[in-house]
Amino acid sequence: MKSELIVDVQPTEVSIALVEDSRLVSLQKESRNLSYAVGDIYLAKVKKLMPGLNAAFVNVGYEKDAFLHYLDLGSQFSSYSSFLKQMLDDKKRQPALSKSKLLPDIDKHGSITDVLTPGQELMVQIVKEPISSKGPRLTTEISFTGRYMVLIPFCDKISISQKIKSTEEKLRLRQLIESIKPKNFGVIVRTSAEGKRVAELNHELKTLLKCWDDAVAKAQRVEAPSLIFEEESRIVGVLRDIFSPSFENIYVNDTDICNQISKYVNLIAPERQEIVQLYDKDEPIFDHFNITRQIKSSFGKIVSFKSGAYIIIEHTEALHVIDVNSGNRAKASNDQESNALEVNLRAADEIARQLRLRDMGGIIVIDFIDMNKSEHRQALYDHMREIMANDRARHNILPLSKFGLMQITRQRVRPALDITTTEACPSCYGKGEVQPSLLFTDTLKEKINYLLNTLKVSDFIVYVHPFVDAYIKKGLISMYTRWRLSMGRRFRIMPDQSLAYLQYRILDKQRNEIDLKEEKDMNSSSKAKSKAKNQPEE
Repeated sequence: MKSELIVDVQPTEVSIALVEDSRLVSLQKESRNLSYAVGDIYLAKVKKLMPGLNAAFVNVGYEKDAFLHYLDLGSQFSSYSSFLKQMLDDKKRQPALSKSKLLPDIDKHGSITDVLTPGQELMVQIVKEPISSKGPRLTTEISFTGRYMVLIPFCDKISISQKIKSTEEKLRLRQLIESIKPKNFGVIVRTSAEGKRVAELNHELKTLLKCWDDAVAKAQRVEAPSLIFEEESRIVGVLRDIFSPSFENIYVNDTDICNQISKYVNLIAPERQEIVQLYDKDEPIFDHFNITRQIKSSFGKIVSFKSGAYIIIEHTEALHVIDVNSGNRAKASNDQESNALEVNLRAADEIARQLRLRDMGGIIVIDFIDMNKSEHRQALYDHMREIMANDRARHNILPLSKFGLMQITRQRVRPALDITTTEACPSCYGKGEVQPSLLFTDTLKEKINYLLNTLKVSDFIVYVHPFVDAYIKKGLISMYTRWRLSMGRRFRIMPDQSLAYLQYRILDKQRNEIDLKEEKDMNSSSKAKSKAKNQPEE
């Protein structure tokens, strides 16, 4: 399977698309002015205890207080609490965890009021981003994730990934980690550590130990609530979790981000550094790799797949509901039972892709087409389990109920990705009336002339809808050619599939966007609506 990572860096957000055999299977968007929260460690302060929930609300600096349940304190909370007290009481000397003595585990059936008090300072790690109206979810079981292992302070246990099947390799890794890890630190060995040399594992262990020391040192310098350890950038985080030798290319359209990724790939796989490539063409990177078209066809409420069949995806606060419809397949020549099985199997493929693509979590209920034969129902269940095996998120799949419903629970770490595929009208701005489309080229010419002769801007690119681009450039002596002859060759027009029909976008030579929307156009929509609202009925 050919895997490629396409990274689109824009001024306000970064989009990361994972493509397998030219098919989009994962899309993640991150605002550039917001840091990625999961994995971040804070020095925080307990705000109030909730004995009824056996939990505490903790101030980490978010608008909403974070939630910390008693079970998320971890069994080693006594050792953690003792170390934290020692660390905060004497801020001039950093305590060494490897020289401390681990205390007995706390009672797993205990009460939050027995171990926490309001105003108490804690070192906490975010395990879930704020979702909907809920604040972040916290844990005091601190961990540092690397490519080959996860480092866990206040623990002496070594765990090996169950995906490593070889008993000899498990024994080798266990003995190796025991020989290099310091006392009072636990390690979870990840699948990617299989076959790695001691030098590589030792280097990463030292890197993770330095992250722990830096976090402790910063906690002694700052006042709560404060961020003391920031998880790697989202792009590097994605690479760390999904990087594999099957990656053929990683394309990035920003020099700084490209250097950052190249540096990381060189660290974890020096022999694969050449796969990181800078994309410097004027055509939008997602258009070039056919990502934009796949996004617009995959993120609507209705998603079509083979032979006219389709699924409908609905989201509620509590769960996601997916309905499978045969569409034109109902007229297929096969008998109804075989037709239902075929549609359901193809729908299962698309649903598994959609769960990864939209990062849907929580409870998912799927209403498949009814099938009478038990062997067909079992075949569908087995097929869904097989294709979901590649999903990195923890999940559980139940067999079809007697009503033909399949229930899936999937790990929810961050909000589901919700991309609106409908386009705002760039011509009427909500008034419901548009300018004559025939005059759009006149408007475009005026804007270009205004930039060149009034604002004295040159070497800019005007992006328009592909249909408009084709219209402007048609013919031997096209409209585009005449414009460049009359106004000079200091601009270019390029197609952009992400734009609406009469929409345009202008970037200067530094690739910063130039906003030429007129305020009167934006305001007229609300004025028109207000006028209609105040007009008396006849």
